[in-house]
Amino acid sequence: MTVSRVVNGHAGVRDANRERVMRSVRELGYRPNLAASSLAAAQHTCIALIYTNPSSSYLRELLVGALRGSARAAAQLVIATWDGLDEKASRKAAQQLSNSVAGVILPPPLCESAAIVSEFSQAGVAVVSIASGHFSDTLSCVRIDDHCASRDVVSHLIECGHKRIGYITGDSNQTASAHRWQGYRHALAEAGIAYDDKLVQPGYFTYRSGLDAAERLLALRNPPSAIFASNDDMASAVVSVAHRRGLDVPRDLSVVGFDDTSAATMVWPELTTVHQPVAAMADAAIDILLREIRRGSSTRVIVNRVLPHQLVRRSSVSSGPGFKGKAKNGKSSE
Repeated sequence: MTVSRVVNGHAGVRDANRERVMRSVRELGYRPNLAASSLAAAQHTCIALIYTNPSSSYLRELLVGALRGSARAAAQLVIATWDGLDEKASRKAAQQLSNSVAGVILPPPLCESAAIVSEFSQAGVAVVSIASGHFSDTLSCVRIDDHCASRDVVSHLIECGHKRIGYITGDSNQTASAHRWQGYRHALAEAGIAYDDKLVQPGYFTYRSGLDAAERLLALRNPPSAIFASNDDMASAVVSVAHRRGLDVPRDLSVVGFDDTSAATMVWPELTTVHQPVAAMADAAIDILLREIRRGSSTRVIVNRVLPHQLVRRSSVSSGPGFKGKAKNGKSSE
């Protein structure tokens, strides 16, 4: 007799032995991983992508990559949305989900909750994070260099002649937001431009928060000539506020976003933005996750994969008041 035969309900086990094993299982708080059992029996892998990001355009890119990666590997993909769950509720949801999947992909902020990651790990569920702002030596991840990407944006605006550059942050609970803010400050310091905290307004990766932040920035006595928002949804909101105030984008105000989601090309003028390869990141995360599941916890390998970003120049940036020559693309405006 083995414990697994009892836990998995196999026949041929004496009632007394079954009761003794189950009593020990209850005392230890053991929860069988049903996905692991099915994987051993039928080579069937069920994995989950858990989502909390408020941006629908970002979600679309995540789904495209995750579906592509899971289809290529013939794995079953479960999409779980945990909108509005606090940490206690998320831990409970993690306990329930652990019984049906062999691995999970966690975007921020879930991947930055030690309690949630621990809940999955203790249940024997493989975990890979995506788009986290930092590398952990205990958790595989796929990401970009957020600091460098943000610095590239601000350096580009400075090259175009802008010195008063407004910045709308991302959610302060996510480390990627901190790295983007640091990249903003880094570029200003490199150019010898003093940091002005009035030009930095909080955002939460939502269109609504972008509207509020843009109103505050443009109401300043000396408003910025350019605004960089931490995602495309908030940048789109900046364009909307500018139009409502009678400002021409980009002649009166340059605007830059981040992510290069569909939102960047659904606004007029189309946004200059950072291309974060969200779909490719999700695809890569699926590949890393499945490799980890097949290796098993005894031969775990931590992977830190950094994918390249790209500044995509469109129509929302033009020369600022300090412009003294041609921009890198040879034009005085984009």
